Amino acid sequence: MQRIILLLVTLFMVQYGKSQDSITIKFKNQYKAEAKKIVVSFKGINYTPDDKAALTVSINKTDSLIVSGNDYNAQQFSLSNIAEDNIITVKKNFSWKDLLTPMFYIIFGGIWFVIFVIFAETGLFAGFFLPGDSLLFVAGIYSFDLVNSGLGFNGGPFLNLVVLGVIISIAGIIGNFVGYWFGRKSGPFLFERKDTFFFRKKYLFQAKDFYEKHGGGAIVMARFLPIVRTFAPIVAGIVGMEKQKFTYYNIVGCVAWVFVMLFAGHYLQELFLKQFNFDLREHLEVIVVGIVLVTTAPVILKLIFGKSSAPKEKI
Repeated sequence: MQRIILLLVTLFMVQYGKSQDSITIKFKNQYKAEAKKIVVSFKGINYTPDDKAALTVSINKTDSLIVSGNDYNAQQFSLSNIAEDNIITVKKNFSWKDLLTPMFYIIFGGIWFVIFVIFAETGLFAGFFLPGDSLLFVAGIYSFDLVNSGLGFNGGPFLNLVVLGVIISIAGIIGNFVGYWFGRKSGPFLFERKDTFFFRKKYLFQAKDFYEKHGGGAIVMARFLPIVRTFAPIVAGIVGMEKQKFTYYNIVGCVAWVFVMLFAGHYLQELFLKQFNFDLREHLEVIVVGIVLVTTAPVILKLIFGKSSAPKEKI
């Protein structure tokens, strides 16, 4: 009898110990970014996660907690439904800054929205602010899921990546053709327009000379430069760049840009995860900022030093 009682007490202690485990919970928002500016309420006590959006507490699996913050409405979570990796996803309220977050387009629009963004950034005036480079990089990381959920195609990681690259390349090529067509239609009007404070016809002739000398390279390199890639095909159309020449370099530039960014995201994620146990998906905000800085640096430097080194016009 004593052995039975001792066994029951032992089992109770083991069960109690399991339910009172000290666990580390990580908090992320729906964009897979760390949710740092939050307050976690548990049993009347407020806690603040550390700089990695993690919080260690001794808690029962049957307990629940409340998460709130400036960008988050109060949300209650039961630990019985927590994921195996102890990650809680909290819903962030929408703000216009979210439009600059690549994961916004991937989560809410999937592959079709990614395609539209690439088309708009390379073919429409209003698309110059869209995050093409960082969006492609992140799309490379999630390429398998994008193609699988958007097209219902499961050809494996590599084939899904190639399919995604081909589809996005087509969208980018068409986008550039739209910009080129718009430039061709508006070109004659601009060449006949009189100079104003904001418009100088001489710059059109300078652009025309530039495209005649470096047109092909300009179209290819423009793909890798934010803002520039939006207006490059339009200017090419305005100055009357040969259609055959534009078509060739448009295809080459778009395919190179799309596949470089997609493959970089896909294989750097695999490399860092296997070699360094470092998940790029947990640091997307930093990666996006880094890509923006790297891709915009040449444009900014050109604007700063180009003006200072440009020869002054004779009066």
